[in-house]
Amino acid sequence: MPSPGRLGLLDAAAREHLDALDWTDEPSVDLLWSLSRSPDADLALRALVRLQSSVGDEWRDVDALLRADKHFRGRLFAVLGASDALGDHLVADPTAWRLLTAAELPSVDAAFATMLESVGAQPEPGTLESGDKLFRATETGPAAVGKLRLAYRNLVLQLAAHDLAATVEDEPVLRLHEVGAYLADLADAALTAALSVAIATVCGDKELTTRLAVIAMGKCGARELNYVSDVDVVFVAEPADSTSSRIAGEMMRIGSLAFFEVDAALRPEGKAGALTRTLESHIAYYKRWAKTWEFQALLKARPMTGDLGLARDYIAAVNPMVWTAAEREDFVPEVQAMRRRVESLVPEGLKERNLKLGSGGLRDVEFAVQLLQMVHGRVDESLRVLATVDALAALTAGGYVGRDDGANLSASYQFLRLLEHRLQLQRMSRTHLLPTFDDAAGMRWLARAAHIRLDGDLDAQGALLAEIRRHSHRVRKLHEKLFYRPLLEAVTRFNADELTLSDESAERRLSALGYSKPERALSHIRALASSPGRRGQVQLLILPSLLEWIGRTPDPDAGLLNYRRLSDEMVGNDWFLRLLRDDGVVAERLMKVLGTSAYIAELLVRSPEVIQLYSDGSDGPKLTSVDSADVASGLIASTIRRRDLKQAVAVARSHRRAELARIASADVLGMMDVPQVCAALSSVWAAVLNAALAVVITESERERGKVAPARIAVIGMGRLGGGELGYGSDADVLFVCNPVEGADEADAVKWAQVVAERVRTMLGSPSADPPLEVDTGLRPEGRNGPVVRTLAAYAAYYDQWAQPWEIQALLRAHQVAGDNDLGIEFLLMADRIRYPQGGVSNDAVKEIRRIKARVDAERLPRGADPALHTKLGRGGLADVEWTVQLMQLRYAHEYQSLHNTSTLQSLDAIAEEGLLALDDVTLLKDAWLTATEARNALVLVRGKPVDELPGPGKTLRPIAFAAGWPDDQAAEFLENYLRVTRRAKAVVTKVFGA
Repeated sequence: MPSPGRLGLLDAAAREHLDALDWTDEPSVDLLWSLSRSPDADLALRALVRLQSSVGDEWRDVDALLRADKHFRGRLFAVLGASDALGDHLVADPTAWRLLTAAELPSVDAAFATMLESVGAQPEPGTLESGDKLFRATETGPAAVGKLRLAYRNLVLQLAAHDLAATVEDEPVLRLHEVGAYLADLADAALTAALSVAIATVCGDKELTTRLAVIAMGKCGARELNYVSDVDVVFVAEPADSTSSRIAGEMMRIGSLAFFEVDAALRPEGKAGALTRTLESHIAYYKRWAKTWEFQALLKARPMTGDLGLARDYIAAVNPMVWTAAEREDFVPEVQAMRRRVESLVPEGLKERNLKLGSGGLRDVEFAVQLLQMVHGRVDESLRVLATVDALAALTAGGYVGRDDGANLSASYQFLRLLEHRLQLQRMSRTHLLPTFDDAAGMRWLARAAHIRLDGDLDAQGALLAEIRRHSHRVRKLHEKLFYRPLLEAVTRFNADELTLSDESAERRLSALGYSKPERALSHIRALASSPGRRGQVQLLILPSLLEWIGRTPDPDAGLLNYRRLSDEMVGNDWFLRLLRDDGVVAERLMKVLGTSAYIAELLVRSPEVIQLYSDGSDGPKLTSVDSADVASGLIASTIRRRDLKQAVAVARSHRRAELARIASADVLGMMDVPQVCAALSSVWAAVLNAALAVVITESERERGKVAPARIAVIGMGRLGGGELGYGSDADVLFVCNPVEGADEADAVKWAQVVAERVRTMLGSPSADPPLEVDTGLRPEGRNGPVVRTLAAYAAYYDQWAQPWEIQALLRAHQVAGDNDLGIEFLLMADRIRYPQGGVSNDAVKEIRRIKARVDAERLPRGADPALHTKLGRGGLADVEWTVQLMQLRYAHEYQSLHNTSTLQSLDAIAEEGLLALDDVTLLKDAWLTATEARNALVLVRGKPVDELPGPGKTLRPIAFAAGWPDDQAAEFLENYLRVTRRAKAVVTKVFGA
């Protein structure tokens, strides 16, 4: 007699339980070894003791049958060891054990008869001839629900017993698709019976005056149902009146109480829509309003019960629409958005354990298979099948998926579904969560319930973990396997016996992945994949992942073109492809940038070394671990070492280009916020000006053969002075000089004038890089005044002639380049003008208000939408900055904290001093940040300075994406911009009207 431990019985009471069953003698050995093979022998043994007590004298019959019939023994032990809930059911119903003596499952017809007989349902008149599944029950109310529940649970019990028997005895294995199909048939029978009760409840003895069809959706529609799953349905009625709605609602209520959750959320308009609609109403909705996901849901629609003629008419009407959904303009973003929503549903800590929604889970397979069906099913009717495994087989047979890939994915999918079934059987609850991986008992039970065979030295827990990881890893490669690898095989033709994807099929697939010009995309892929030598081999290895990442961007066409250009430019640089191959983080980040920003793509083609900063260092992303001050110092030092002016210009441009690429990349990748971006761009500009000025002065001294006759400082104005430059901003500056001791003032000024002009010319010369425009338009007398003045000349002018707008402009003056001491002297002089004792005059304030009104009326470009212009539009940058500057003009003489050139910092000071309500300041800050981010995004996407946002539509998507919004939330991005700027405009109006 084997010991309890050898039998896998770990419960301290096991010996006592065996004594109670009288299973401790030699003739019981076979029983005990069978029991030991149960998924949880202790659970099964405890249930057997409870069953013995429940059936009373009949236990002798149970015991005798267990000893005589190993098939019955296998079914009973397997169920009791795998399902606590079904064990409770057997104990609660002392006759239910007899159901497990049957050698075969009840037929589908028998299951229907069982469900209908449980409530005394009789066919509605005329339905036997039509084939419709319309019955009327004689039993209603709570009693009917109880009888339905018992009948359904008995049928599930029998299925589970036959499904699990092979884990205990050598029994035929029920295949997954057979289990799913049988469960769907049981759901059909169950809801047919529930519908019969609903008709009796609503209509009583009255004639049924409405035609009501029930359409199965989701897993039930595809006949791949889980043991415990919501059953998704859609109702079609003629007429769709209150009677049909009451019957449908009652059927759902009864079904949810007796069997499983019945969900009609997939109907038109979801839970907000009418429960029943006519066929015509359904068709009208799908033609005009339906989203892509609704057509995806219709892939699995199937007539279920009720008026089957009406159900077939529904399928015939909506089915053609499914196969044209992939042609819709919003197909790709909606599909991508749906995928993101699915991923976001899983809490971070549960992703590894979620069989359905986690990475490499069931939904990944289902999602990709359905997408491929919608893409290629337009022209290939063989793909128009319902079940996932059948669809994957059809895709493989049609050459859209390689044979090995199709077989492997099908096996992984079925393995994960098997685990899902076993988890749900345990307590008959809807779950997709694996036990925690350190839960040895839970993992051991699941391994045995799933009939995981041990391999070598692995125990059941280790074997299961190894299998889960193997299958999940395989599914994680889903999109490479199903979408991108076939594209490469199609263009290289190196594996024709494995795959038959034609150019036309490949283009359809690319179109569905977001490529608006799939024929060009295919040519790029062909060129990359056929690169000579080692490069081509590496491209073939990495392209599937790269294409997937590019496909997630708002402009895959541009992304792929940019990647090809970059690859062509990097011929001979082995580190490039090696980096992309070995560092997935770099590759993913680079593809996101290339598919988002024309601005960055151009910079990277000429400064590819920045790509090496896309990786992570020990302290985080290398893109943000660079100190802008160190970059500026390096730029200046490298530039001034060049004796030749052209070389100096080239070095300065090269450093600036690399730094712009770094900043913009970090921006698009979400590693820098708006103030950080603006500060870094301002630092680059200041460094370029410093380097250019130093080089020109050195060159001039060499030409003159003597030291410079004057000191020169460059004063930053506007956003440069405030340290808040954007990508499209010019550098507004003033040049100030002072003769050195002993120099002639006229000669010094003339010399400084030449230097300033040479700096402007040097930086403004044509180039492939973003422009380097040095703008001196804010100097005294504007365009008519001299470019350079002495400090004394500036002081004299401002003291005597300064206009209100010039005083306002000085509010943002700050030393950025050249002689630092002279720059500070200029700022001390400027303080007298911009922060005068007693404040600026009321007349000056009035003039500023008048100018602002004129700007609002006249400066906006013709045809521009004032709501969408980020600079001059409603609540845009100019509005906020003018508001801050008006507050400074009025109050800076009282509050030292307002002596600040930064708009954001000045707003903080205004709030701290209580000059505006905190809520008003918050609105202004939000508007400034929002408008700056939008304006920067426009430049990043378009590659050139642009100030006006486009309206809703395709062109808005990449701009919203570059501004940090998900690809499917362009409309929300625009709505937020309009809302934020509209509220800020109210504050602006209040300040300027005060």
